[in-house]
Amino acid sequence: GWKIASWFRLAFLPATIYLVQNMCSLLAYQNLDAITYNVLNQTKTLSAAFCCYLLMGKKQSTMQMVSLLVLLSAALVMEGVIPLDVNIFLSSYWMGGDKSSSNDNDTADDATLSPRHFSHGVLPIMAASFLSGLAGAITQKSLQLGNRNALLFTMELCVASLLLLLASFVTSDDGLQIRQRGFFSDWNYLTIIPILTNSAGGILVGLVIKYAGTVRKGFALIFGILLSGLVQSALDEDRSLSGEEVAGGVLAALSLWMHATNPYVQQQQKQQQTGEERIRASKESATTTKVMATSKATSNGTSKVVRGRKSRKED
Repeated sequence: GWKIASWFRLAFLPATIYLVQNMCSLLAYQNLDAITYNVLNQTKTLSAAFCCYLLMGKKQSTMQMVSLLVLLSAALVMEGVIPLDVNIFLSSYWMGGDKSSSNDNDTADDATLSPRHFSHGVLPIMAASFLSGLAGAITQKSLQLGNRNALLFTMELCVASLLLLLASFVTSDDGLQIRQRGFFSDWNYLTIIPILTNSAGGILVGLVIKYAGTVRKGFALIFGILLSGLVQSALDEDRSLSGEEVAGGVLAALSLWMHATNPYVQQQQKQQQTGEERIRASKESATTTKVMATSKATSNGTSKVVRGRKSRKED
């Protein structure tokens, strides 16, 4: 049966982590350039695999770890961080770009090396990526090992998040504006669309984590980027699917195949499988030898009967 104590214990911790993660992401977005933000933000799949290992003991095989790096590359290609044009890549990252804009580059380098860039940009996005993996691992543990219902757990997370947001509204500027203007200020019928899509997305994410795991959710997110590009190219005549999106989709599919076909197998299981294969092979060999012996004995008996019949005819 459902209990408030279990809801508080299982739902409030990941809800708090998700809240802190969103705050860190917002802070980093305000203090980082787009490339740095996207590169560091895509490490959340790696942190998910690491946290699943810490909390649940789920290990990744060597090929699965390689597939996660391929997935990271797919995300960076789709985001345009890794360009497909080698000349652009070399001129941007190795040759320092256009020399005529050296003053702008010096200013950007000073901003990049500033303490605020690290304390308000790099550290928050790294923390957000780690917290995303941690919350996903905690959710997966509750859903899989605790056998929690996915729909019920999604509702528990929503209620816990609402309570935390209400508490934050007391001291935040957003809460002050809501108290002054009202909660439904500037709402229209289009406001319902993102609410419904986010709600449906939360339910689907819960089901994916329960039956596939938070690492596989990272694969789904990358394919979601590709799907968004396909939908946009279909709806917008002026926009076509870019080469980066196609290449990223191919890399994502390759990484998913590598991760699915190379699961981690413990050494004991490998030895057990090897022993079972040897026993099976010896049994098959013994069965084959027995069949051959039986066949030989049958053929000998048949030849003796034939010779006996011939001898009787001659008599």
